[in-house]
Amino acid sequence: MTVMAADSLAAFGNDPVWLSFVKAGLIFVVLVLLTLFNIWFERRVVARMQHRVGPNVHGPFGLLQSLADGVKLALKEDLIPKNADKIVFILAPVLATIPAFVTFAVIPFGPEVNLFGEHTPLQLTDMPVAVLFVMAIASIGIYGIVLGGWSSGSTYSLLGGLRSSAQMISYEVAMGLALVAVFLYAGSMSTSEIVAAQDDVWFAFVLVPSFVIYVIAMVGETNRAPFDLPEAEGELVGGFHTEYSSLKFALFFLAEYINMATVSALATTLFLGGWHAPWPISQLWDGANAGYWPLIWFFGKMYLFIFMFIWLRGSLPRLRYDQFMAFGWKRLIPIALVWIVAVATIRAATNDDGLNREQLLTVVGVLAAVCLVLFLIPERKKPVVDEVDDADTAAGAFPVPPMPAGGAVRGAAAPLTFREEK
Repeated sequence: MTVMAADSLAAFGNDPVWLSFVKAGLIFVVLVLLTLFNIWFERRVVARMQHRVGPNVHGPFGLLQSLADGVKLALKEDLIPKNADKIVFILAPVLATIPAFVTFAVIPFGPEVNLFGEHTPLQLTDMPVAVLFVMAIASIGIYGIVLGGWSSGSTYSLLGGLRSSAQMISYEVAMGLALVAVFLYAGSMSTSEIVAAQDDVWFAFVLVPSFVIYVIAMVGETNRAPFDLPEAEGELVGGFHTEYSSLKFALFFLAEYINMATVSALATTLFLGGWHAPWPISQLWDGANAGYWPLIWFFGKMYLFIFMFIWLRGSLPRLRYDQFMAFGWKRLIPIALVWIVAVATIRAATNDDGLNREQLLTVVGVLAAVCLVLFLIPERKKPVVDEVDDADTAAGAFPVPPMPAGGAVRGAAAPLTFREEK
């Protein structure tokens, strides 16, 4: 596997400097345009779910609504709170946005193609630890959110930043553990190698528990509903970006949607075969995985996850914070650890005895997924009822607490019940 990785990675690093800048510029333009489209797409899908029309005025089908919102944010007054740390307050949105763009540098969009006369992969670069590079760069974006909440000089912003840091760190642990099984099975951390290892079967079908854990963790990692607790309007006004306005608020908004695309692209790369065509198409059409056609399969799979993000936002209520944190630490992480041990054991057994690793992992994965679902079902606790001597209260009336000593207003010797007051 090391030799294979060396051969595949040899295709990178040979591009002219101008072509590398062109690739980087194309990735930047694609991500910005995707963000504009994703905002419109989310509004249209949620409107459809709620039997509303959605944006339909600016441009055909309202496609220019996101652009109009961007112009509106640019023209709004840019305010900085009096108690804010101005330097950190300004740098925080930039620190949250730049890593969101950088993570796409190692995402493979397709095979080697002829681009402006040069034979080059549809990927900016790759490295032996590309997935770890994505995790490391994505974790830097947490600093932007935390510093944005701290530097605002607002209690609500600070609480939102602390919530976001605790949430992202907690679910990054589960996400990283879910990816360990992929590394064990593929034998590489290179994104192009992992895509190549899924020629026969996608890891989503073989490593079912890892796929389920990753999907749950990526929703928590991006602060999206129902895990949008750092931005809970009913508790924290707007969360870590309460005090932000104009373009600085737009940068936070841009970072959130690009991060949503990043985790979706990473899920496509690691679990759904990357840019490879789906099974019926790849079998019936020999050229499905050649040229620029793989771009269609890649973005199609990526938008399945983006649609899932939108579907969850329009369907599920927000969780309570303690339940959300307990779910990550007490459920996802232990299950991921047990699954890693199972994958390592099965891999060692199949290497020694020549067993069918795909079939064995599929069976174990399905059983583990069933156990995961059963484990996630909350226990029904019996309500604790205190014994009360008062006959009327025991019959179902709501008890009124006794008045403090010396402060009785009604002059009653015993506390009144709700029924007696009525």
